Amino acid sequence: MEKIALVTDSASDITRDMVEKYNITVLPFRIIMDGHDYRDGVDINSQEVYDSLDKYSITSSLTSMDDMTKMFEKLKEEGYTHVIAVTISSKLSGMNNALRLVSNDYPEIITEVIDSKSISCMESAMIQHAGKLIEEGKCFEDVVKIVKETREKSETFFIIGTLEYLKKGGRIGKVAGTIAEILNIKPIIRVSEEGEYTTYDKVRGRKQSINKMIEIANKILDRGRYDVYVGHGCAEEESKKMLEEISKNKNINRTYFKGLISGVAGVHSGPGLIGIVFYGVN
Repeated sequence: MEKIALVTDSASDITRDMVEKYNITVLPFRIIMDGHDYRDGVDINSQEVYDSLDKYSITSSLTSMDDMTKMFEKLKEEGYTHVIAVTISSKLSGMNNALRLVSNDYPEIITEVIDSKSISCMESAMIQHAGKLIEEGKCFEDVVKIVKETREKSETFFIIGTLEYLKKGGRIGKVAGTIAEILNIKPIIRVSEEGEYTTYDKVRGRKQSINKMIEIANKILDRGRYDVYVGHGCAEEESKKMLEEISKNKNINRTYFKGLISGVAGVHSGPGLIGIVFYGVN
């Protein structure tokens, strides 16, 4: 009989309630700040990271391979036969590849490491979906198939307060940089099918970027039914208002306000981010 473990990383912003409900293991990224090494969401919370962005030089790194190995040893001892892991985009981090490498050392546990090709709320939506499917009695192969298929018809967008942190972290990808900031141009960023940041549209000013995102959201929702997830980086009031406006669309299945995103994501996006995920509903 299959016993399926669920695993994700701390960039997923999975809530404590969902972790407990579906017994999800969360691998914390490392946040290196002021000479100290913290486990994201364990030794340091998101607000503490945001409060420190202007005080210290902050970087991030993967969960150690040793910690991944300990996780697999624990799952083996607990009798798990299968693992479904959902990670941050492999284009944004080495987490996916590292977890695959460690899983190869445990052939007795059938493991599927799924690349979310995104970050934050998309990861959360996918691992939560997997938990629900397992709860419904779906087998390992069906859960993997359904979650992957749903990912392909889902979308991630975000707007940011400044491009400074994406540039610092080397994660700016194809997004326009310095000139855009000088002209107060705010890009609407979409995570591509390959899991990279790309410029979907550009407007001038913060208010216009939020209005444009609402317009884009309604166009997407007019195509079909979606669960909508919204998270933010120190932009709670704006993100709540945006979600309230988008929620008027009749094709929304359900909305999730995720609150402040993870510290590791905040290091690379900075304050002012509003992220939105449209997760396909069958």
